[in-house]
Amino acid sequence: MKILIVDDDCLVTGALKTILETREDFCIPACGNDGKEAVSLYRKYRPDVLLMDIRMKEMNGLDASAEILKQYPDARILLLTTFLDDEYIIKALRLGAKGYILKQDYQNIIPAILAISSGQTVFGNEIVSKLPSLLQKKSGFDYASHDINERELEVIQLIAEGHSNKEIASTLFLSEGTVRNYLSSILDKLNLRDRTQVAVFYYRHK
Repeated sequence: MKILIVDDDCLVTGALKTILETREDFCIPACGNDGKEAVSLYRKYRPDVLLMDIRMKEMNGLDASAEILKQYPDARILLLTTFLDDEYIIKALRLGAKGYILKQDYQNIIPAILAISSGQTVFGNEIVSKLPSLLQKKSGFDYASHDINERELEVIQLIAEGHSNKEIASTLFLSEGTVRNYLSSILDKLNLRDRTQVAVFYYRHK
C-alpha cells in the first residue's frame, strides 16, 4: 500500500515514516512539508492513502485536500492534526476527507489507514463525540467566515423562527438590550438592513 506523508514538522514526518514502515505491506514513496507539495506528490504517486497535517505554510491541508479531491474524487485523505477545531472538522467533512484524527492518537494511525484503504471513514473518538452538536448547529453557509459567533447564530435562528427580541432574550437568558446589540452586529457583519432580511438570509442559506 502506497502512503504519502505531508507535514511541515520534519520530526513528525520522520516519526510517522518510522511507525508506518514497521509494516511490510506499507510503502512510503515520498514525504512533503506543505499543501502545495501534497498536491504535486499526489499527482505523481497516486497513493492509496494520503496522511496529511492541516496547519502548514504555503497551503494548508484543507485547501490541499480540496484541490486534490477536485481532481481525484476518490482520493483517500486522512487528516492528522493536533488541533480539535470545530471549523476544521466541519470543513473536513464537507470536503470529503476520509478521516480526521489527532496526532496524540498515534497508536490509531495504522488502524485508521487500514480502515480508510478498505473504504471506511475514520474520525477519532474526541471528534466523533463532537459531531452531533456540530452538525446540528452548522448550516450550509460558513457563518464563521463572516465572524458570526455561536451566540449570534442562535439569535439568527430564533429571528428566522419569528421570535421577537423579548422572546429571544427570554430563551437565551439575555436582556433585550443585549439581543438588540447582537442583532445590530449581525446586520453589520452580513450587510443586511433589518430582521426580515436576516430571516430570509437564513432560510436561503440553510
